[in-house]
Formats: sequence, C-alpha cells, structure tokens
Amino acid sequence: MKPIQANIKHIRTLRKFSQERFADELSWTRSMVGSYEEGRSEPPIDRLIELSNYFDIPIDILVKKDLRKAKDTSFIEVGNKRVLFPITVNEDNEDLIEIIPAKATAGYLSGYDDPEYIEQLQKIKLPFLPTGTHRAFPIKGDSMLPVKDGSFVVARFVDDIKDVKNGRTYIVLTKNDGLVYKRVYVPEEDNRNLLLSSDNKTYQPYVVSKEDILELWEFTCCINTQEYDEKELKLSSIVTMFQELKVELEAVRKI
Repeated sequence: MKPIQANIKHIRTLRKFSQERFADELSWTRSMVGSYEEGRSEPPIDRLIELSNYFDIPIDILVKKDLRKAKDTSFIEVGNKRVLFPITVNEDNEDLIEIIPAKATAGYLSGYDDPEYIEQLQKIKLPFLPTGTHRAFPIKGDSMLPVKDGSFVVARFVDDIKDVKNGRTYIVLTKNDGLVYKRVYVPEEDNRNLLLSSDNKTYQPYVVSKEDILELWEFTCCINTQEYDEKELKLSSIVTMFQELKVELEAVRKI
C-alpha cells in the first residue's frame, strides 16, 4: 500500500468524515475518494495540491510518509487551518521530541507551524516524559536562574491558553519577542493579557496580549549542558535569600 493511499483514508478517519462528506469538503466525488483509498487510482497533482491546501500538510509528506505510524493525536487543529504534528514516533512506536537548535531559535517564529521545518529537526527519546507533545528549547541568558545559559527546557504543548497554570514556567512564542522562557501569571480581572516574569529579579516583568501568543509550552524538565560548581550553588542560595528578604522588608514597610 502506497503512503498516499493510506494517508487519505487515515486523514478522513481522523476527521470522522464519511467518504461522501470528505468528497464534499474537497469538491471531489465520492467514487474518486473510494478509488484513491483502495489504490485503484492515484490522485493527480491538482488533487494533491487541493488535499495539501485543505489540511495544511506538505505534498511530500502526504506522498512519502505513512501518517498511520504517528499517534492519533498527531493531528491537532490550532485556529482554523493549522495542523500540528506534535508527536513523532520511531520504528518501535516510542515517542520522540524535537530539539530546537540554539542557532535556529530566530527561525522558529517563521517555521513553528511548518511541518517541513519540524520534520527536519533533530529528535531524541526521553522515556520518562509524561504523555503529551514535547519539544526541547534552548535557553539564552540568565533571566531564569538557576537554569543556566545553554541549557534546554523540555516542555509540553498547551492546547488552550485557558489551561495556563498561574505561577508555572512556560516557553512562550509571541509575534514580537519570539521564544522566551518565563514564569507566567494570570492578572486578576484581566482576560486579555498574561504577565511574564523572570526569576532573576534584575529583569522587570512585562505584560503580553493573549492575541500575540502563538504557542505555549509548559515546563516538564530541564537538561543542563554545563555542570554547576560549589561556588555557583552557594551564590544562587545567597541571591535567593536576599530576594526573599527584600520581599519581607517591603511587606513590613506597608504595615
């Protein structure tokens, strides 16, 4: 069975469309759909273009990759058209996570919703991860100490921004700032914005509009690429102590 033959039926099944409904969506005929699924004929290039445009899946993936080998949750609608491929599996049906390379973080803003871009990313297996879609994002700078510059945060894709947990850390992709790793707060009586805060208090928190947020990924684990030394750990503890002390002093002033 050729991939395109299996993929047409697989996509239709995931959408829970009958052959007739599927044909109507693409302005095909039901007999045409049946013929493609049963392998009696193959869709010409114009039909492949229609299929690709409707599901936002590149033609080369439709004709080369057997999408049945991905898990059913590989098709998640985001917005009106986008189809995300969140879970990739290897030959043993084990979950793989994509790694966003440090040198390519700027390109993620333009490629985050492009299956071809995601397909080309390196992948690793982390068997201890909980269920869900995960990616590994590089961390730059010191705004979220003790997570060090050069580390990778592995995070789970958040389907709905309404599921944000107040005070948890997230990888946030925005139209203006690209990728950032911040602690996210939900302002009271404000349904349109989120407050992004750094654990390193030398960086000021700022507000972003929910409309500007393209993706949210909730922290799962951190992979450090450098070893901590004893002095660093002591310094981190001292910094934390002074930050907490400042909060206590401010509270005393208000009394």
